[in-house]
Amino acid sequence: MIALVDCNNFYASCERVFDPGLNGKPVVVLSNNDGCVIARSNEAKALGIPMGAPLFQYRQLIEAKQVRVFSSNFALYGDMSRRVMNILSESARDIEIYSIDEAFLDLGKGSDTELLQTAQKLRKKVLQYTGIPVSIGVAPSKTLAKIATHIAKKDPYCEFCYLFTDTAGREAILADFPVREIWGIGRRTAEKLGKMGISNAAAFIKLSDAFVLREFTITGLRMKQELLGQPAITFESLSKPKKAICTARSFGEMITSYEFLEQAVASHTVTCAEKLRRQHSCTTSMMVFIHTNMFRKDLPQYCRNTVVKFPPTQNTLTLVHIAKNALKGIFRETFAYKKAGVILMDFVQENSLQEELFNAYPEDAREMELVRTVDLLNDRYGRGTLRLADQGLFDKHALKQKRRSRSYTTRWSELLDISADTSKK
Repeated sequence: MIALVDCNNFYASCERVFDPGLNGKPVVVLSNNDGCVIARSNEAKALGIPMGAPLFQYRQLIEAKQVRVFSSNFALYGDMSRRVMNILSESARDIEIYSIDEAFLDLGKGSDTELLQTAQKLRKKVLQYTGIPVSIGVAPSKTLAKIATHIAKKDPYCEFCYLFTDTAGREAILADFPVREIWGIGRRTAEKLGKMGISNAAAFIKLSDAFVLREFTITGLRMKQELLGQPAITFESLSKPKKAICTARSFGEMITSYEFLEQAVASHTVTCAEKLRRQHSCTTSMMVFIHTNMFRKDLPQYCRNTVVKFPPTQNTLTLVHIAKNALKGIFRETFAYKKAGVILMDFVQENSLQEELFNAYPEDAREMELVRTVDLLNDRYGRGTLRLADQGLFDKHALKQKRRSRSYTTRWSELLDISADTSKK
């Protein structure tokens, strides 16, 4: 049996762990540069604040209802996610981390009572150890586990745990489940099914295999099998190496200076290189791109990218040098830039490299030793403890994060303050 564990309103829940005064109050978390709402507590949802809402459009409602607003704090959210996933991995036969706040678990076999008790104990453990509330759906397949988790969240009688094994009652549940909300159904597929009169999951599974295969390919057929309780989507316990790594960010303020733009590109390259080494890969090509603010129609617009190919490397120093040269080729003065990014592509695994006789970027063993030492120190003392001079001393290109909470678990200087009243004995 497969369980899907989904952290409830994850970003908002992370903020509440370290500020219990937020419990029961509406909370929203904003996107990069404090632009749009990307997470909401249930109380904020009840006020009618939609996902993706621009902050300025709901400012009056937020002020009137005293909604607590936070800038995104991904250092905190990432660390809390790691803690949750570690607990889940200790309590299941196998785990597939699906996203920052979701994971599939292999619970093995057991009676309905045993499986439900396992889910309830797991939820209690995660809440006790991390303070993060989760919903858990258990079913024979991943797709049904997704639906089960949806029910666990919405139905108060479930107490956030739902077991979806009753084949007799399955059709009734699927009849109430809109086809557009089925895991893996995109907007176009939902529209196509709607034109066929297929509006819910129960109607979809009644279609013949031949028809589904012809109209929706093997992906649609697997989806039907999953809805029938027949596992058809592989359980991937080991995360696959990424085929491309991108770091891109909109600036808090528009940049006209080449110096600051170069520092931003260098910082993005450093981040990409760290991720590259973490998955034991080397890259052979890079894209660097820059563009202005397309929403500022009153300003001249410019958008450009360039792709550079080179022998395999994972050396931060080499990659930053390549990125800076690429930026020089596409930078134009007189423009105010809003965003820059770096994408590493065309990976090879570091243990399968074939050395070239004429290598334009020979790997220096001492340089790589230095790079790995920097990685170790930054992992131990916090990201950015050691940085390249190319990145600059100050983040002129940093995001707007005026409402960011403290990084309670990842920075010594921002640990939670605890005071004890010693006056009472």
